Amino acid sequence: MSSLRFPIFLLTIVFLHFSCTPGEPTGRPAWALGPFEKVDSVNPILQPDTMSRFRCPIRGEMVQWEGKDVFNPAAIVRQGRVHLLYRAEDFVGRHNGTSRIGLALSEDALHFKRLAEPVFYPDSNRWLALEWEGGVEDPRIVEMPQGGYLMTYTAYDGRTARLLFATSPDLRHWTRHGPVLADEKHRNTWSKSGAILCRRQGTRLIATPVQGKYWMFFGDTDCFAATSEDLLHWTPLEDENGRLKPLFSPRPGKFDSRLVEPGPQALLTEDGILLIYNSMNLDEGGDPTLPPGTYTAGQILLDPQNPTRILHRLDAPFFRPEKPYEIEGQVNRVVFVEGLVPFLGHWWLYYGTADSKIAVARGPAL
Repeated sequence: MSSLRFPIFLLTIVFLHFSCTPGEPTGRPAWALGPFEKVDSVNPILQPDTMSRFRCPIRGEMVQWEGKDVFNPAAIVRQGRVHLLYRAEDFVGRHNGTSRIGLALSEDALHFKRLAEPVFYPDSNRWLALEWEGGVEDPRIVEMPQGGYLMTYTAYDGRTARLLFATSPDLRHWTRHGPVLADEKHRNTWSKSGAILCRRQGTRLIATPVQGKYWMFFGDTDCFAATSEDLLHWTPLEDENGRLKPLFSPRPGKFDSRLVEPGPQALLTEDGILLIYNSMNLDEGGDPTLPPGTYTAGQILLDPQNPTRILHRLDAPFFRPEKPYEIEGQVNRVVFVEGLVPFLGHWWLYYGTADSKIAVARGPAL
């Protein structure tokens, strides 16, 4: 074999290796985001802190508001720093601890300084009955075109999870707007995990309409959608019987066989609407290569001309639990992605690990 043909032969092997069927673990289609590398040198980037104290306005006493677990963060870039809004649990609430939302800031996307007290928590207001005493959970965040930020979050009263939203000029002071599903018909429907469609502008992720409407993807069994003309009033997509209409659902025999749940902001890209979603494997009838109950993450591409139409969907997870802090915790074998930002030349993916800690992975250069 000549010295000229040998490297060509090797290149051919490399090309065939990385040109496998889209969605397979060794390949990635051009429309999907990634690959993401977990940053082992700093992970987990946030852990519970039993020294943090906060006077709960409902209990009227001091609580270790982030002493039990911290997980499931949203992320946004503001004033040259990554702002991480994360879920924190205390030891007190009947429902596995009361959840509140804390804020941490970073100049390098890796090392974070936390505020001493939560920035969003159950308080005496008209929505307290929906938020107490399970708390406020699992935020997603997007910048609004007119300025300020919109955060979706889950309110849990101990019986029903409901998707609510709030707005803020600075990520510290918030105005609640109540349930996304405001209509009486869906008011008590179990709902959560609202990811709003946005466009990237530098390091900013700004809510953007398609076909004249803003879109929000939500749900934790099937994935549903709602639309809005102003980001403040939302109308869910329904079927002919007035029930919530799934955009896509779990798949038997796959990594996402039990549930599909939106992750970070949905992205409007050149290829379409890219939605990263969280998934769970069935105990029986799921992906046989994954342990029962494993949480992984997938990606799906929707048609921007008709966001209810699926263009592509990964057949295998692009992100899965592998590290000790992802495998053992409050809930074992969980990676749960909720934060995604472009910053310092990379995509940064922030995620909860085993419902106990927070970690980061670095994506392709921008």
